[in-house]
Formats: sequence, C-alpha cells, structure tokens
Amino acid sequence: MDMFQPSFHGPSPDPASFPHSTFSTSPTPVPNVTYPSSTSSSFLLSSASTPNQTCDQYEDALRLPLAIIYTLFFLLGLVGNLLALWVFLFLHSRRNSVRVFLINVAVADLVLLGCLPFRVLYHVNGNRWVLGRLACKVVGNLFYMNMYISITLLGFISLDRYVKLRARGGAERGLAKWMRGGGWSWAACAVVWGLSLSAVTPMIIMAEGNEEAGKCFQYKQRTGAKWKAYFNMGMVMLFWAVFCLLVVSYGKIATRLLKVSRDKPDLPNARRYDRTAQKSFFVLFLFTICFGPYHAFRPVYILSQLGQPPSCQYLRLVDQTNEVMLLFSAFNSVLDPVMYFLLSGSVRKATFKALGQTLAVRLNLHNDGTSNSSVTEIRQPTLSVTNPKSTFNSSHTPSLSLRNPILHSVTQHS
Repeated sequence: MDMFQPSFHGPSPDPASFPHSTFSTSPTPVPNVTYPSSTSSSFLLSSASTPNQTCDQYEDALRLPLAIIYTLFFLLGLVGNLLALWVFLFLHSRRNSVRVFLINVAVADLVLLGCLPFRVLYHVNGNRWVLGRLACKVVGNLFYMNMYISITLLGFISLDRYVKLRARGGAERGLAKWMRGGGWSWAACAVVWGLSLSAVTPMIIMAEGNEEAGKCFQYKQRTGAKWKAYFNMGMVMLFWAVFCLLVVSYGKIATRLLKVSRDKPDLPNARRYDRTAQKSFFVLFLFTICFGPYHAFRPVYILSQLGQPPSCQYLRLVDQTNEVMLLFSAFNSVLDPVMYFLLSGSVRKATFKALGQTLAVRLNLHNDGTSNSSVTEIRQPTLSVTNPKSTFNSSHTPSLSLRNPILHSVTQHS
C-alpha cells in the first residue's frame, strides 16, 4: 500500500542544520502538516482515527461470511433463474407483456449473479483484487446496473397488471390500448437496457481519482468524484419512485380483487381472486424486504463519502452496514424465480406439467425395470403353470398405483 508523505509549508529545511534530538524516536509534534486531498480509502480511514489507531483491516470482520453467503446466492440463484428462463422460452406458450418482462428480469439476474464469483474471489483472497483495475470497474458497475434494471422492470410489470385490470370489462382506451399486446414491453425493455448501458459505460471508462491498487468493492471517498455520488443518489430516488409505483399498483389490484371476492362470494372465481390478492401483497413484501433496507441506508452512505469522515469507528460502521444491506439486495436474485411463479399462473402450470411428466417417465422406467427383474427371477421355475396374462397384470398394477398419486398432486397444484 502506497503511503503519502507529509509536506511542509515554506522552504525545505536542511536536515544537517537540525539538532540530533530532532530526529530521535520520541514523538514530537510536526507543525504545519498538510496531506493531499486525493487519498485512498484506507488512508482516509487511518487519518480519521487517533494517531495510534488504524482502519486498514476494517473489512476483515465480514470477509469470510460474505464469501460464503455470496457463494450460496450464486448457486441457488443460478439454478432458479436458469429454470425460469427455460420455462419462459420453451414451455410458456402465452405471448404477453408480463412474459417479456420476466424474461428480461431473469437475464438481468443472471448477469448480476455472474458478478458474485468475482466478489467471492476477492473476499477469499483476503480482500485483495488481482484481476486489474478495469475488471474491477466492469464487475462493480454491472452488478449495480442489473440490480436497477430488475427494479425498473418489476415496476413495469406492476404498471402493466394494474392498467390491464382497470381496462378489463370496459373499452380499452388511452394507456390501456397502447399497452395491449407484448409490443410495448419489448420497446420498454430495449429502452431500459439501452439507457443502462449508456450510463454505465462512462463510469467504467472515466477515472475516479481514488482507485487503490489491489482493492475493489471497498469504501471510497467521493470528494474528487462527486458526480458519481450524485448519480448514486439519483438511483436511490429511482428506486423509491418504483417502490411507490409498486405500492399503489399492487395495493389497488389487491383491494379490487378482495372487494370482488367478498362482495360476490358465489362467483366461480371468487376464491381465485382472493388468492391473487394475497400473492400481490407477498410480491410487494419480498420487494420491500430485499431492496428497502439498502436504499433506506444508502443516503447515509453517500453523504459519508462526500463529507469529511468524523472517525474511524463511524466509517467502519457505515461500511459494514452497507455490506449487510447489499446482501439483502443480492438475495432478490435468488427470490425472483419465486416472484415469477406468483405473478404468472400459466408459468406455474407449464412448470408443474413439465415436472409431472418428468417424474412420471422416470417412475415408469424404474417400475418397468423392477418388474422385469422380479418376473425373470420369480417366474422361471413355474413358467409352465403360470398364466401369462395374470402375471402381466400383477407385475404392472403396482406401477399404476404408485404413479397416480404423484400426477394427481401435480394436477392439484396446477
């Protein structure tokens, strides 16, 4: 780690003119010492503390827990989102706007999850980055870019569902008419991806002035790059705008469905409306738990980057709290597949149907193999006195009795 040397105001004194005691090891105050304004984060942390304290190892407390948790997030999220993407592309036959948005959310989640192994490598390696400065900026910016793409697209899904619910039963006009079909959703996704890439490219190319060799994902002061702090604050405002949109949309969707199910309980779909309303609240609950804490604390973190750090302990608390809050946001990529199945009934049916067919085929093959081996071993000594028809029925009846309950349970869930 490069250390900064203090500079004295005025002409440089000749060391030979100082008494020998001046260069002794006893601590003496150094007058008029100034430090460069552009410093690394670890130096700022050290200078914010008392002379005998240092914050160089302030990240070590969370190093191993972060590596383990991010590894679990990567594995679980990768399986869930690949399964969801397979369902959307090959099993889900309905071509509506929600399907388009969910495909793009799954892609964004997969890109975000692809950044997690680099974070794991960084923490396992003792919080040392060995892949170069450019790779650090690419990984860090892609992580946040895809997080906000997911947030924006989930907001579009809530708007789409609310507008179409209001237009149901009446003539489509205005916004509802324009949002009919899946064409507008493809256009909206293209705009979101285009704007995101346009915004993140300058952040990767432009220097911030506070990069530290061998470090990545660490706390950084933004006194020399205030534009990035302001941009991050804009992303916080974007989140709260989308959050308000979700609260209003899903709140009105749930209220309207609950009202219909309670006012007209004899309707064939009354119970279905009630379940859909509960799922809307659950989706909003997951969104709030994952993203709410991080964006509630984010302004505190950004303001600490713009001002002078009051103490080492304060910066340690701010940084560790931010890391924990970020875990909740990353966890959303693991929970998003759960939202997919809650938002789309046709996706659930297609998934359960595929799983049921797979279980049935495997169980049928297993039972056929077991039946053939048992018939070969048991029937050979009495082959001349056994009725082949009765033997066939006795060997295959168990396979039917085992297969029906599984298919029945799958059908009930769909």
